[in-house]
Amino acid sequence: MALKAAGRPSAETLLLWEREQARLRTRVLHGDTEAWQRDAAFSGLRRVGGVDVSFVRGDDSRACASLVVLSFPELQVVYEDSHLVRLKAPYVSGFLAFREVPFLVELVQRLQEKEPGLTPQVLLVDGNGVLHQRGFGVACHLGVLTDLPCIGVAKKLLQVDGLENNSLHKEKIMSLQAGGDTFPLMGNSGTVLGMALKSHDHSTKPLYVSVGHRISLEVAVRLTHHCCRFRIPEPIRQADIRSREYIRRTLGTPGSPAQMRARSREEQRPKAYPKGGPGPAGPPKDSGRGPSPDLEDLQLCFQEQQDGQPEGTGHHEDSGLRTPSPPWEDDL
Repeated sequence: MALKAAGRPSAETLLLWEREQARLRTRVLHGDTEAWQRDAAFSGLRRVGGVDVSFVRGDDSRACASLVVLSFPELQVVYEDSHLVRLKAPYVSGFLAFREVPFLVELVQRLQEKEPGLTPQVLLVDGNGVLHQRGFGVACHLGVLTDLPCIGVAKKLLQVDGLENNSLHKEKIMSLQAGGDTFPLMGNSGTVLGMALKSHDHSTKPLYVSVGHRISLEVAVRLTHHCCRFRIPEPIRQADIRSREYIRRTLGTPGSPAQMRARSREEQRPKAYPKGGPGPAGPPKDSGRGPSPDLEDLQLCFQEQQDGQPEGTGHHEDSGLRTPSPPWEDDL
């Protein structure tokens, strides 16, 4: 079960966070910026990344941040990096980035320094992009700070701008017949904030895809579907599996029987790593774009937290992709 929130940041901190979101939001690019995005077969796309933050059971301030890079279209892991972190900012719906993004940016920076030729050409993020209370979710935040194309992929509908998980919405879900079927998520403002996607023929629940940065919604939806072997896109799924496995190895947490069965299946698959896996020898065309200096501003926002401020929760309303025990059966 989700951990109960221990407290909230001050009103001053929330205002500071809102102002930072508004400032960075002006830098989001909603269209396609790369040649591979304009090709129907994604010709030129070789590396897709996924990120995840998994929480240590019983401790809402300790977590494992993970980044994986997969070859495309093979969807084989060619790079992975996981680190235990201590979260300093509490969880507040709509402000997930201030809790998690600094650790994800550090993972991207470390990859660009160690193996620049494996820098992902796009990141799939288990959270929302412009489908957000203020139009700037975690996928937008991470995209702007890393200057990488980012896609928000959420498991549950974030009910903003009049969007509701009501009977009409459920009827639309029932109309999705085959993997790849979609319907638009249009708010009361008249803006299409994202798309509901049936990611797999046998999935009964859609994913909610939205633009993060430097990609169009149409391309984001198509690519997300191409990355789905199961319900959850493989880059996010692999980041989640490996972050939980890292916690188990490091802290000795055995996990549930379902997790152990999933690990057993995963261990039987061939693993590829930076120096042994597929991937180009040279850096990608966009590898010269370094991470944004605005990460320093984001870290300053964290420092506004008072010493002794109660820390937050692992509950993840913004995405629904994180749960204490991942529902592996939902992947099928």
